Amino acid sequence: MSSLGSVLNQLRNERMQAQQRLQKFEAAIIAIEAVVNGGGSQSVINGRPKRHLSAAARRRIAQAQRARWAEARQHKAKSEAENKPSKTSTKRTMPTAARRKIAAFQKARWAKVRAQQRQQKKAA
Repeated sequence: MSSLGSVLNQLRNERMQAQQRLQKFEAAIIAIEAVVNGGGSQSVINGRPKRHLSAAARRRIAQAQRARWAEARQHKAKSEAENKPSKTSTKRTMPTAARRKIAAFQKARWAKVRAQQRQQKKAA
């Protein structure tokens, strides 16, 4: 019986050690979750806590961005003024003969449409 008693004591000791290890694992898991989730009090984006800017900081950032856009618009206006092609080269004109040809085609087309409408009125 003494051997069974010692085995029983050994099993109890191992169970107690396993419970202690389990508690340590749970504590480690809770600590890691707190780091990953930012303690639960802050919202998290991509594993990082979301930071909040003051109104003054947002104002400074907005002013700096407006200045950058103004500078970009200035550079764009300068480059357009320097590289602007002459008006004659950008204007596309159609030859007079081509315009007359299109006009004659359209007149014929509308004459055909009107003729079909007249036929439908007579038929009705």
